[in-house]
Amino acid sequence: MTAADTGRSVAKAVGGDQPARGRSRGTGTRDKAPGTPSTPGTPGRLRRSLSTHWYAWTMVAPVVVVIGVIIGYPLVRGIFLSLTDANERNVERSIGVNKLPATYEFVGLDNYADALTGNQFLATLGWTVLWTVACVSITFALGMGLANILNRKIAGRGAYRMMLVLPWAVPGFVSVFAWRFLYNEDNGLLNKILAGGGIDAVPWLNDPNWAKFAVITVNVWLGIPFMMVALLGGLQSIPGELYEAAEMDGATAWQRFRHITMPGLRPVSTTVILLSTIWTFNMFPVIFLLTRGGPGEATQILVTQAYKFSFEISPRDFAQSSTWGVLILVLLMIFAAVYRRVLRKQGEVW
Repeated sequence: MTAADTGRSVAKAVGGDQPARGRSRGTGTRDKAPGTPSTPGTPGRLRRSLSTHWYAWTMVAPVVVVIGVIIGYPLVRGIFLSLTDANERNVERSIGVNKLPATYEFVGLDNYADALTGNQFLATLGWTVLWTVACVSITFALGMGLANILNRKIAGRGAYRMMLVLPWAVPGFVSVFAWRFLYNEDNGLLNKILAGGGIDAVPWLNDPNWAKFAVITVNVWLGIPFMMVALLGGLQSIPGELYEAAEMDGATAWQRFRHITMPGLRPVSTTVILLSTIWTFNMFPVIFLLTRGGPGEATQILVTQAYKFSFEISPRDFAQSSTWGVLILVLLMIFAAVYRRVLRKQGEVW
C-alpha cells in the first residue's frame, strides 16, 4: 500500500466518525442547539429548578406564605376598596347586637380620576417629592463625608462610630419626641440657645416653612447612620493598592475620590439610594409624630394624608385612603423600574 492510499484510508476513517459525533449517546438523535424548545417529555425549567433546589424552595415557602397573607390580602382588599365608594357609613358594621350589611357601590376608576385631577393630590405629591429628594440627597452627602472620615486612621475612631450610629439604635418615635421637645417654641432648648444670643424665638413647628425645614432635619438625622454604615462598608471593600498607585502617579485627593472612590462605591450607592428613597417617600412616623401634617397641610405627605382619610376625618373615607395607597405603590414601582433601567444603561446589573 502506497503512502497516498494510506492517507485516503485514514481520512475516510476520520470522516466516517464525524457524523456520529453529532448524535446523542445511546439515542441516535442529534444534540439540540442552545435555545431549542424542549420536547414534550423533557421537564421544563421550573420543574428542573424544583427538583434540583427542592430544599431551597422548602425553606422559602413558609416565608412566601406569610408574606402572601400579611401583605397580599391587604393589598388586594385595598385595590378593591379603591374601586368603590366605601366609607364609615356604608361598610359592614355592628351596632350593639345588630349587624348592618355593606351598602357601598362599585364606582370603577372614579376615585383615581378625582385624585389625579384634584389639587390636593398634586400639591401633596409635589411636597412629597421635594421632601424625598432633599432628605435623600442631604443624607447621602453627609453619610459619604462621615464615611470617608471614619475610613481613615484617626484617634478615637471606634468611639466616633458608636456615637454616630446611636440615632439608628434609638427607637424612631423616641427620637422624634426628643426633637419635638427641642423644637418647642416656648421652652425648647433651641430657642433658649437663640434667646441667649439675643435672637427671637423661631416658630419651628408653627410656621409652614420652618416646619418643613424641621421635619427634613429630623429625617436626615435619623437616616445618616444607615447611609454612613453602608458607605463605610463599601469604602473598606475598595483595595488600598489603588489609592497608593494613584498617589504615586500624582493624582490629587479629588481625582482619587472621583476615579476610585465613586466607581468603587457605585454598587453600594445604587442600593442605599433606592432603599432610602422608598423609606423616605413613606416616612410616616417623622411627619405624623412631629407635625401631624401641619401647620395646616404644609408638611402632609402622601402616606400621612392617606392615613388621615381613613382614621381622622369624619366620615372616614376608606375608598379615598385606599386609592391614595394604590397610587403610592404605583409611583414607587414606576420609580424603581426607571431607576433600574437607568442603571442598566450605565452597565450596572441590578
